[in-house]
Amino acid sequence: MKVALVAGARPNFMKIAPLAWAMAARDDFEAFIIHTGQHYDDNMSRVFFTELGIPEPDVNLEVGSGSHAAQTARAMAAIEPVLVSAKPDWVLVVGDVNSTLAAALVSVKLGIPTAHVEAGLRSGDRTMPEEINRLATDAICDLLFAPSADAVENLRLEGHLEERIAFVGNVMVDTLLHFLPRTNPAGVRRRLELAGDYTLVTLHRPANVDDPLRLEGIISALEKVSTEMTVVFPIHPRTRPMLDNIRPASSRPPGLRIIDPVAYLDFIALEQEARAVLTDSGGIQEETTILGVPCLTFRDNTERPITVTEGTNRIIGTNPRAIVPAINESVGKPPSDGHRPEFWDGQAATRILGVLAQAK
Repeated sequence: MKVALVAGARPNFMKIAPLAWAMAARDDFEAFIIHTGQHYDDNMSRVFFTELGIPEPDVNLEVGSGSHAAQTARAMAAIEPVLVSAKPDWVLVVGDVNSTLAAALVSVKLGIPTAHVEAGLRSGDRTMPEEINRLATDAICDLLFAPSADAVENLRLEGHLEERIAFVGNVMVDTLLHFLPRTNPAGVRRRLELAGDYTLVTLHRPANVDDPLRLEGIISALEKVSTEMTVVFPIHPRTRPMLDNIRPASSRPPGLRIIDPVAYLDFIALEQEARAVLTDSGGIQEETTILGVPCLTFRDNTERPITVTEGTNRIIGTNPRAIVPAINESVGKPPSDGHRPEFWDGQAATRILGVLAQAK
């Protein structure tokens, strides 16, 4: 069975990796990897294929950045001839980026069976482009691979047929558990000269970084934290120019460590030893839940509520004044052992292939 795996942005690479590994271990599956090039910076793209042990993409469409409409349209136009030529038996789309919806639309219109990995996640916030991508992708796909029990329930409430839904677990956790023994926190500390406690930060959502007043408030709060504890901030390429505009490097306090994006294993190592992680990323909410590290999500909602009810995540809203007290409260608590939601056990990709094999 020839299966096209479509990835476009950094989080997607961690999701297709265990699927590619599982297919390589079987004689009845052949992976055909399509990289749409939605993330095209080497630090956000190529390095992950190398580090994650994913074969080089069979095709890189290099759609680049742009508005949501332009990026989705370019991806659709580029994907169509590839699928027509490759003739896969199934197309698997992962996550909730524009490439996810683009590939699903093209595949379904070509009559190719299509499955969504990470189906059923819902934030309830339709102002988020990702939420629209999630809803639309699930509406048209033939199979819906749900990562958690709440995602299954969301799909049922929306009226999706039971035979289209498969509760398989979380492929991001497959990748995390696979690589966890290979991380080197001590080595990363030495390289970054991190001697004591630190808070880890990631920010990339437009609502947080495109509004100068909002970003100014966040950075001011992080600067306050940095007087007590180092703040390590691997900065997203789209966030850096915004930050430089409001806070030139020369005016930043030494405790606020702005660094380039780091490779996957290094980032996991940083998460492991952080006293707290402040983020607006969905995947990091999942990783910190497995690692037992306090996670403070700088959003008003999450499409991954299981990381709050069963994990270490806490939604702190978007008011910068909440950051300092939330971090102080989190670091004052004893470390958590973490909790693994059902099927977050490293076997999600195996379950997915089992379902596909039966769907022939």
